[in-house]
Amino acid sequence: MHTQSTEKSTETRRDWRTISILTPYLWEYRTRVIIAMAFLVLAKLAGVTIPLALKNIVDTLDSTLNSHITLPLVLLIGYGALRLASTLFNELRDMVFAKVAQRAIRNIALKVFRHLHSLALRFHLERQTGGMSRDIERGTRGMSFLLSFMLFNILPTLLEIALVAVILFVTYNAWFAIITTVTIVVYIIYSLVVTERRMAIRRIMNDMDSNANTRAIDSLINYETVKYFNNEDYEARRYDEYMATWEQAALKNQTSLSVLNFGQGAIIAVGVTLLMILASQGVVDGSMTMGDLVLVNAYLLQLFIPLSFLGFVYREIKHSLTDMEKMFSLLDKPQDIQDKPDAPPLVVGEGTVRFEHVSFGYQTERQILFDLSFEIPSGKKVAVVGSSGAGKSTLSRLLFRFYDVDGGRILINGQDIRDVNQQSLRAAIGIVPQDTVLFNDSIYYNIAYAKPDATREAVIQAATMAHIHSFIESIPQGYDTLVGERGLKLSGGEKQRIAIARTILKNPRVLIFDEATSALDSHSEQVILVALAEVATNHTTLVIAHRLSTIVDADQILVMENGHIVERGTHGELLQQGKVYARMWALQQQERHKELTADSVASTALTKH
Repeated sequence: MHTQSTEKSTETRRDWRTISILTPYLWEYRTRVIIAMAFLVLAKLAGVTIPLALKNIVDTLDSTLNSHITLPLVLLIGYGALRLASTLFNELRDMVFAKVAQRAIRNIALKVFRHLHSLALRFHLERQTGGMSRDIERGTRGMSFLLSFMLFNILPTLLEIALVAVILFVTYNAWFAIITTVTIVVYIIYSLVVTERRMAIRRIMNDMDSNANTRAIDSLINYETVKYFNNEDYEARRYDEYMATWEQAALKNQTSLSVLNFGQGAIIAVGVTLLMILASQGVVDGSMTMGDLVLVNAYLLQLFIPLSFLGFVYREIKHSLTDMEKMFSLLDKPQDIQDKPDAPPLVVGEGTVRFEHVSFGYQTERQILFDLSFEIPSGKKVAVVGSSGAGKSTLSRLLFRFYDVDGGRILINGQDIRDVNQQSLRAAIGIVPQDTVLFNDSIYYNIAYAKPDATREAVIQAATMAHIHSFIESIPQGYDTLVGERGLKLSGGEKQRIAIARTILKNPRVLIFDEATSALDSHSEQVILVALAEVATNHTTLVIAHRLSTIVDADQILVMENGHIVERGTHGELLQQGKVYARMWALQQQERHKELTADSVASTALTKH
């Protein structure tokens, strides 16, 4: 019992927190909110006056009260005017409030979007894209419903109930007000209790819906892998596991909804019957007129029809709060990497980069880098080589400040990168990554992404320097060619050249080439290396390489093993030492010789054939 009470209290706090997040966005347009509320009150006042006008019309036309019946034209016109006023004020209310609601939805959606981009790489490596996108979609839809219905259905209905109860209490027997109030209270309590129990089912449905969507998106993104291993049925079964749980929850949800609707209908039926018996008895004993009976009936319809809808609205509001809960929980995700208060922009200057006693690990129990120290002087090229897992690519992530170092510091032009704002830091660095991922847009868009306001001539010049302009011009749609999701319509080499063109267009002071030619064949690699050499001239350049042939011209080469720098020097110096680098070079040269021999044999065979 105590556990249920605690869970209930926690849920209530979550609901109020969700509403509190919305409040500042509404208060930004408080004048519009106040005007909308004024129109709401006027609409309800006009609404509760309509049955009074109807009563006077009926009494005027009742032959038992009047021997000479005349057409109550003024009353009829007044009745019509009240109905028109009620509709007019409702529409004016919606018109005034529309900007408030839509702007609030837009601003909160933008806040969530910006927050997601502000989160560290650690969060994005662990996220489930499909489920997260569904959470945001449901949350935005729920926010729209909440703003529209909480303010303009629940509040107006409660106001109308209060006005009608007062009129019935003042005008007629107190029992009319008592029965009406008791019916409404029982109805609301019943709706609250049953709806609260249904929320657990709703949460299960949301979780399963998000999980199923995550499974579907992940499977479709990895379409080729699924096909490679003939795992279509396996993927379908995994997807269906979530959908089966969702189906069970949905059936329970519908059953409980039917129970709720029947109970609400029964409560209203009992209340209406008692009130009509009371009113009819008043007509029989002469204490009430036929107009009074019509008035009571009109008020009952006016109350219980929206009250029945109120049950639906409350359920949907609770659902909306549940849906919004997950979206707003994204705002609670901490920003691991934050600028210091009033952090100044980076003064790039000559762009000298220095790693001083840097230690780092993605998890506390698994350290990647150990006390690393090296410098990349202005305008020089430093290459880092080593086996997979040595920590080479981690250097670029730390330089971009996707993570903060655990020990030591990283300096650019003598400034600790933790002391400057991230935007200026990343503006000063350009990277050609090992795995280039493109937006599902045109080739032009993907190159221009580095500088969206760049001229077309500048984009074409960057593509030319990256030796991809001729290829682009040779395809039917040229620069307007769509590259597909993640650039899957292009080859690895084509994607890599676009990445190079994008970095050329950005023209940063510090360059990082993270295995930038890994997806290219030998001929293309040589062409690109020339382009990269041109781009790197007078730039501070960090090259992370696997193929040693691509970094023989580096001013300094660092050899890494297990997070340590074990050798450093120029290509010639490292070969003379005859240690790790020399062994790597000899091994790659042997592999290169085998490849050339195999190509030569294959070429000779084809010529003879």
